[in-house]
Amino acid sequence: MLSEIHIAAPAKINLGLNVLPRRKDGFHSIESIFQAVSLKDELFVALDDGFGKCSVSCDGLVLPEENTVTAAYKAFGAAAGIQPLSVRVKLVKKIPSGGGLGGGSSDAAFFVRALEKLHGVTLTEEQLDFIAARVGSDVFFFFHCDDDGTGAAVVSGRGEFVRKIPCRPDLHIVLAFPEVHSSTKEAYSLVDAWFESGEVIEHPALSELECMYNAPVSDWRFKNTFTIPLTAQYQKIDAALECVRRSGALYSEMSGSGSTVFGVYASRTEAENAAGFMDCEGLKNTVVC
Repeated sequence: MLSEIHIAAPAKINLGLNVLPRRKDGFHSIESIFQAVSLKDELFVALDDGFGKCSVSCDGLVLPEENTVTAAYKAFGAAAGIQPLSVRVKLVKKIPSGGGLGGGSSDAAFFVRALEKLHGVTLTEEQLDFIAARVGSDVFFFFHCDDDGTGAAVVSGRGEFVRKIPCRPDLHIVLAFPEVHSSTKEAYSLVDAWFESGEVIEHPALSELECMYNAPVSDWRFKNTFTIPLTAQYQKIDAALECVRRSGALYSEMSGSGSTVFGVYASRTEAENAAGFMDCEGLKNTVVC
């Protein structure tokens, strides 16, 4: 039996994100294309003595005692019907928190894959859904990513409806990180207020998303409901998105509930040149994917 596993957990971006008005249960449904990117956290998972304990450390970051990894550990035990072996987890964070990139959810999903290997079990889709429902909505998507961290899907509902689609290999992406932490709770509050003001934004229909994803990037009409209220609230996000647009991106948007913005380019060279342009313009924290 394995005693230690190293696994990488990818970030995701949203190619369009249609947030629907609040439901009666207090949640919002979404419609989006999720695309995994090459920016990844790393997890080193090692067996410890005994059962039922999960300790998580992260250099340079103080994690809350209850986090997505510990939640996934508890949900794994419940889903599998076992008391899991104790583990120590060292987390190397490269995906910024509060960036709309799903880092915590990805860490949880790929940690579960490590737990499967350490325990010699393979969970069913129903068991994985049970875990995702208890950890976070983005976890559903990350369970559908390939082992190498690639993946794309049409996602709807609260995030629980995931239809995997072929991942385009020709998307050259630059992520740019404004110096802003955007909490998901705050972002949804801003969107709710925006809805109440009577504002609307035209999104492609859910049935159109895959077809648009496969069209030339310059023809994309994806929109993110969060972008207008978030850029109005945070000038730094607005300025960063404008800088990405001026860098020559074929398509640019904010990911998720922010604050990360990104551009899609025709080639790796154009993406690298765009990152250089952003640096010269003062937007220095970028990653080419």
